[in-house]
Amino acid sequence: MSNQSNAELKHFMQGLIKRNPGELEFHQAVEEVAISLMPFILDHDKYRVGRVLERLTEPDRIIIFRVCWEDDLGNLRVNRGYRVQFSNCIGPYKGGLRFHPSVSLSILKFLGFEQIFKNSLTTLPLGGGKGGANFNPKGKSDREVMRFCQSFMTELTRHIGADIDIPAGDIGVGAREIGYLYGQFKRLNNRHTGAITGKGFDYGGSLMRPEATGYGCVYMMREALSHAGDDLDRKTCLVSGAGNVAQFCAEKLIQLGAKVLTMSDSGGTIYDAEGINEEKLTWIKELKNVRRGRISEYTKQFPKAEYLEGKRPWAIPADLSFPCATQNELEENDAKNLVSNACQAVCEGANMPSTKEAIDVIQAAKVIFVPGKAANAGGVAVSGLEMTQNSMRIHWSAEEVDQKLLGIMQNIHRKCVRYGETDDYTDYVKGANIAAFSKIADTMLAYGVT
Repeated sequence: MSNQSNAELKHFMQGLIKRNPGELEFHQAVEEVAISLMPFILDHDKYRVGRVLERLTEPDRIIIFRVCWEDDLGNLRVNRGYRVQFSNCIGPYKGGLRFHPSVSLSILKFLGFEQIFKNSLTTLPLGGGKGGANFNPKGKSDREVMRFCQSFMTELTRHIGADIDIPAGDIGVGAREIGYLYGQFKRLNNRHTGAITGKGFDYGGSLMRPEATGYGCVYMMREALSHAGDDLDRKTCLVSGAGNVAQFCAEKLIQLGAKVLTMSDSGGTIYDAEGINEEKLTWIKELKNVRRGRISEYTKQFPKAEYLEGKRPWAIPADLSFPCATQNELEENDAKNLVSNACQAVCEGANMPSTKEAIDVIQAAKVIFVPGKAANAGGVAVSGLEMTQNSMRIHWSAEEVDQKLLGIMQNIHRKCVRYGETDDYTDYVKGANIAAFSKIADTMLAYGVT
């Protein structure tokens, strides 16, 4: 980066931090994008004069509200709900809801900002937003979760709609929560619409939506390996997480002939040197989705595996890595372990799971690195396809949706290569950021000062 680009970046980040004090995750997400974009912006004066990046980092609006609900013991509980409507430049706001104790304005702004770029890459007419609450569904009964979701939606309903803002699931918001949320939306509005995605198939959902993020991440890895003259067959893989994205990432890897060695949760990591096969993965799905148990139980069922308490999988030697758990789970020392173990590629299934320092280490070693805004865009892509099916009052087959998902991921890969290719390395971070930004920025300029 030139001295001028460095100076402009420093000035821009100082202003952003001053306007958004203490929001470290948001600062991190914006800086990662701005580093890639600043030389591009300086080469295209219209974006600099139009102050596009400054405008794009200020949300259209932020909605914060109280959520009161009653637990099974009759106690009144109070949580805080959010919806960050970041940009509807190229379509209605679109992004998930996260229910987790760590939810804060900083985290939702980082997720909403990333969502703008991710949605742009899909080529679908979708803007960016994110929301959620500092509510923890773990350990709560179904009726407690239902009462919370109904109270949350009673407030949120006035801010969303099929042509306005379309939430979906995220961490802590799965099929159960989406059902309760949509049921309350329908009750309050007396109509079926595409105002929420990730719905059950019987009431307007799309086939392949649960699989989409994990499958799409694997499709992106396959495209990146193919571009480098390689493939997935018999590659050993590290997968972090044990939720929806990790489960279906592992499933597609197994289907395509790769060997999955690990999965994890907040307690630690399981390492199965023999590989997690379809039978073992089915057991994990039942453990996490039905019994809501801990991944440590895996070693009781499959005693040849190891449980690494309190540890992440990144020190285990493997060919490929898929961080699919949560933000900042892959740090600088983890990246050094991956590089020293000759890891060939890292493909992010979660949102911003790698720190800036980790990304620098990976890219300096010329290891393939595909950021989440490109690699995990399959989920929102199929959410967009769900909206289309709702509007048309039809259902596509699983095969049709899967083919459309594959085509979208291949198109995203082509865009990343177009803007990120150099003589000796494909910078997927730069490619994804510029490809997404150029579409959004040109549209913003076309609207004038808005």
